[in-house]
Amino acid sequence: MTSPSGVEVVGPMQDRFDEILTGDALSFLATLHRSFDARRRELLNRRKEREAALERGGTLDFLDETKDVREGDWRVADPAPGLVDRRVEITGPTDAKMTINALNSGAKVWLADHEDANTPLWENVVQGQLNLRDAIERRLELNVPGGKSYRLNDGELATIVVRPRGWHLSEKHLLVDGERMSGSLVDFGLYFFHCARLQMDRGAGPYFYLPKMESHLEARLWNDVFVAAQDALGIPRGTIRATVLVETYPAAFEMEEILYELREHSSGLNAGRWDYMFSVIKKFRTRGRDFLLPDRNSVTMTAPFMRAYTELLVRTCHKRGAHAIGGMAAFIPSRRDPQVNETALAKVRDDKTREATDGFDGSWVAHPDLVPICREVFDGVLGDRPHQIERTRDEVAVTADQLLDVRATQGQMTEAGLRNDVSVGIQYLATWLRGSGAVAINNLMEDAATAEISRSQVWQWLHNDVTLDDTGEAVTRELVERIADEEIAKLGGEAGAYDDARALFVEVAVADEFVDFLTLPAYERMP
Repeated sequence: MTSPSGVEVVGPMQDRFDEILTGDALSFLATLHRSFDARRRELLNRRKEREAALERGGTLDFLDETKDVREGDWRVADPAPGLVDRRVEITGPTDAKMTINALNSGAKVWLADHEDANTPLWENVVQGQLNLRDAIERRLELNVPGGKSYRLNDGELATIVVRPRGWHLSEKHLLVDGERMSGSLVDFGLYFFHCARLQMDRGAGPYFYLPKMESHLEARLWNDVFVAAQDALGIPRGTIRATVLVETYPAAFEMEEILYELREHSSGLNAGRWDYMFSVIKKFRTRGRDFLLPDRNSVTMTAPFMRAYTELLVRTCHKRGAHAIGGMAAFIPSRRDPQVNETALAKVRDDKTREATDGFDGSWVAHPDLVPICREVFDGVLGDRPHQIERTRDEVAVTADQLLDVRATQGQMTEAGLRNDVSVGIQYLATWLRGSGAVAINNLMEDAATAEISRSQVWQWLHNDVTLDDTGEAVTRELVERIADEEIAKLGGEAGAYDDARALFVEVAVADEFVDFLTLPAYERMP
């Protein structure tokens, strides 16, 4: 492989990597980097400025300078082929087994995840792109020891929607002019370069889920990337479609503006509720009781501030002709405990019923066994209609105060909740550092978003002098470290198996300075 001028591939070349890391593909990535990375860095600095303002006592509100956008008469593009009916979407990383199972699952859409459900090992980054291309060409298969084989069905497969990494993450194995590339541009660029026309030839298109944005200016950057990429490859503008995850607190106040910036490329918004909870803690982490959340698992979608967020999302999307996609059902069915399944599946059904009744056009599941439940619930509301965008929810009027009303959340801060945060965080990081970003723990699919809730909640309780409601014990570093040792002891395993994960978790959970994303220091610990 010969790299273009100024481009260095510093990751090892494995079997077939040269099919993805071609000279033309690397030149395309280099053009994206040189055109847009400076703006990306500027926008990341704007995040820090806003966060500093919040730490000084500021707040979040709808923007005065974009009032004309919110009051204007405009709509996003009509739904693209393969994205008209989205009543069930399944999520998961792009390893071969998950790719095949997701596409065969019966879901309408598969979120092919290069972000929260994926560890950005160099092998995962490039092999995931190979798997996606092979799947589109219907030649992906997997044979595992013991004789089990995985093949794609001959019939209809789920529509692929790729989630690249967020703007804040870099790719240390690809350098342009001596600088790391943006993980976002690597994931987007490689998939678009290799698969855009393949998808178009099959009657679909290059579709994306965009994570972790905090402002409409970040959406504008993505839109400019889309325009440049389409022009560079001679693909008509508007072919790309993107669904934005509203999973940061600031983005909740800029939903209409985000849709507006992407309007010719927009296919809706998603209620990324786990990262949203993390962002709520993160943005107001030093503000005391007004923003303290109770035990992670007790914060439901009926909490007033979460209810305001989802109601506003549906209203915003349908007002502008866009799909509103609901949140994740993270339950992983047990093959050995029918009672656990019965209780959990009832909760999943209730959750999806609430979403469908509220006007969502579809929702997420983490496991193929949940596809039938989600489909049944949305079938019951939608019938033969592909969506319910026409239900504009004109009666909804959400204020900034309602979005910020975290204090009204019911629940307690308990030792069990603290232990769960510590245990889940350490178990997840141990698996993440070994190369897997989607981990089943206690019958729930944990990914980077849920791990972020765990560690940020520990940080918040510790730095706001929380006393546990059930034991009366103060949350201190000593308590967190003792619980970490006790929870690791319960897990068993080889001596030292959790040492790196424990050290990393404690670092991001108790340090004086709050680390923006736990995946940033974790990434530096990976080869």
